[in-house]
Amino acid sequence: MIGLSKHGRIGGEGIAVRADINVTSLVDVAFTLLVIFMITAPILQGGVEIAVPKAPAAPLQVSEGIVVSVDRDGQIFLDEEPVTREEFGAFIGPAVREQGGATVYVKGDAQASYGEVLWVIAKLNEAEIETVSLIAQPELDR
Repeated sequence: MIGLSKHGRIGGEGIAVRADINVTSLVDVAFTLLVIFMITAPILQGGVEIAVPKAPAAPLQVSEGIVVSVDRDGQIFLDEEPVTREEFGAFIGPAVREQGGATVYVKGDAQASYGEVLWVIAKLNEAEIETVSLIAQPELDR
């Protein structure tokens, strides 16, 4: 019959029972999650990463809405999906109405053609979208 001896050993001569916690794997998981959050935080901003121009503007928290981006080559992105001019004109109105009249945020690259950004704003006007915000990089006080 196997039992615990008064010294905490199984059968009197076996392996001692220890109640240690291995924290190495816990630390590995914590660091992995930290790296994942550091990488994904900028992505959660919305839209494609472009260099927006600086302007005297207050910081903006984009929580709901659709982000339309125009990169330096004139490519239009609806959130993160590249679209043609025809697709943009056809999809933007129904997409905004589907979200209950959400705000549309326009991000134009600092090197983008003024005409391309203006064309996007005109299409938003044609689609009778009421709330449009232009995104700029806030200037630092001099």
